Amino acid sequence: MNFENYNALLQPINEFLKCETPLEWVNEAKKSANLSIILLDHLICELKAAQSAMFLIRKYAVDKASGDALLEWLKPFETFIYKREGNWRELANKNKLSKSMIPKSNTPYGQELIDKMVTLIKEELHHFYQVLEIMDEYEIEYKSITPCRYAKGMLRHVKTYEPDALVDKLIIGAYIEARSCERFAKLAPHVDKRLGDFYISLLRSEARHYQDYLTLAQEISEFDITERVEFFGQLEAELISTPDEDFKFHSGRPTNS
Repeated sequence: MNFENYNALLQPINEFLKCETPLEWVNEAKKSANLSIILLDHLICELKAAQSAMFLIRKYAVDKASGDALLEWLKPFETFIYKREGNWRELANKNKLSKSMIPKSNTPYGQELIDKMVTLIKEELHHFYQVLEIMDEYEIEYKSITPCRYAKGMLRHVKTYEPDALVDKLIIGAYIEARSCERFAKLAPHVDKRLGDFYISLLRSEARHYQDYLTLAQEISEFDITERVEFFGQLEAELISTPDEDFKFHSGRPTNS
């Protein structure tokens, strides 16, 4: 991706987000001492993104057999993370869906939700494996870490009735993907070439993911989503720009800066 394409890709992302990542976060993230926490959190974020997309398909768009196939698809990745079982090198061959996704009868969401989310899951699991490769190269061992406040801080505001709850979750997904894209771009110039090239390689898929989430949200919603997008945009910006004691990939302004 040349520099011109890089900027063209980021422009809509930067316009969508309500604030820029604080310089204090970038300064903290580029410290070699924080490389392990950035990579570990990135790894978990990729799995969480795949799990979130899977939940949306299983809850809203497929029959039980297809839902079970989705669970089997993710199981080796979850087993590696949560039970510390399996060889990470074998996960590259596990990123295959064993059954076509079948929409539920009379579902108002259907095949487009399935198609976009299945593509997203495949890409997130591929990125998950790529992060594991990089961790191996940098001799960083996997260990459990606690999630930061970011996603929970938005999810607690999701409406409790449908289809508004689904619309809110899709909008939140858009902000998470957009912020990830923006942070990869912020970090890329400050790390070594291997890691910088990897972050740049992720920008196109992350940018598409945020757009897919927004498109689905508007298609599913019974009303114009502009107000909800604005609401979650302001909330996301507050989580990113306010002091945060827990330094992670999506954390706010570091309190020790």
